[in-house]
Amino acid sequence: MANIPSSKGSRLVSLDAFRGFTIAAMIMVNYPGTWHHVYAPLLHEYWHGITPTDLIYPFFIFIVGISIVLAYKKRKEAGLPKKELYKKIVIRSIKIFAVGIFLNLFPSFDFETLRVAGVLQRIAIVFAACSFLFLTTGWKAQAWTAAVILVFYWLAMTLIPVPGIGKPMLEPGLNLAAWIDSQYLPGTMWQGTWDPEGIFSTLPSIATGITGMLAGTIIVKGISTERVILWLFSLGFLSAIMGEVWGWTFPINKPIWTSSYVLFTSGLAAMTLATAMFFIDLLNFRRGTSFGIIYGANAITAYVLAGVLALFFYRLPYWGQSLNRHFVEGLADIGLPIKLASLLYALIYVMIVYLPIYILYKKKIFIKL
Repeated sequence: MANIPSSKGSRLVSLDAFRGFTIAAMIMVNYPGTWHHVYAPLLHEYWHGITPTDLIYPFFIFIVGISIVLAYKKRKEAGLPKKELYKKIVIRSIKIFAVGIFLNLFPSFDFETLRVAGVLQRIAIVFAACSFLFLTTGWKAQAWTAAVILVFYWLAMTLIPVPGIGKPMLEPGLNLAAWIDSQYLPGTMWQGTWDPEGIFSTLPSIATGITGMLAGTIIVKGISTERVILWLFSLGFLSAIMGEVWGWTFPINKPIWTSSYVLFTSGLAAMTLATAMFFIDLLNFRRGTSFGIIYGANAITAYVLAGVLALFFYRLPYWGQSLNRHFVEGLADIGLPIKLASLLYALIYVMIVYLPIYILYKKKIFIKL
């Protein structure tokens, strides 16, 4: 029976591929040829409910949790002074947060309309919180922490009356998380009066990171690959079922990152990783995985590049309009369904971003914020 690599010296290929395909999917859904014509599965659910697109962000945060365990396990067990580690964690978190702010400002750099919240900003917070938790506690305390967060968030969102309304609500912009954003979140918000990466909804996203750490603990436990796969798939299935059932009273909802959403998406992430491990690590079936591995080697760099290159491929006018509009309208004019044209442009953009990432990979340059 094969054993899963338990150190940074031996890469877990399935995880690298999972990370890369996740970030590529994130770029694909973020940059369609036109937002007016997108296939429904490639859009976020407006409110309650879930689409395949709603799985991408929590999958990445789940992977962040696993990566924390793989990165810090040996240092933790060695009993080395943690002061230097804490410093590095804080510095890295600040860097990721700052890059997120940069993307929100780019290209106009209008600080009056700055959005402080964002995807990378939330990842930075989750990384810092989960890293400190991992270095100071065991897996049982981590599991209890996640459970307390999810139950507390559920009770707060469903029992505490929203100020100004007088009763608990879960409607868009009319819920406790939205009220906290309106009172305490600085800068411009994505939805005007609230933000999907807002203050209170970041709390359960930390629980998503913790579920990744728990999965990471199973991976590095030293048991056979077969048993790791069985544990991940079984616990993932149980988590997804629990999330679905919890959703009957606290609906699965990405914009406010409900507790049911955490369990459901973490369960699917664990099952997806288990499946990838079965084919890639156990059966050694690696055809087609290099794309994901290369993307995953510089995942955040790829995300940032997509945001920067969008200026040239989506915003600047060429012969009167942007490249994406030329492309989509041109294919629509020759009879191609416009939604398919929009998807094709998104896929082409994923490959455009892939090119510099491929060059970095070949030169063995791995940019770690």
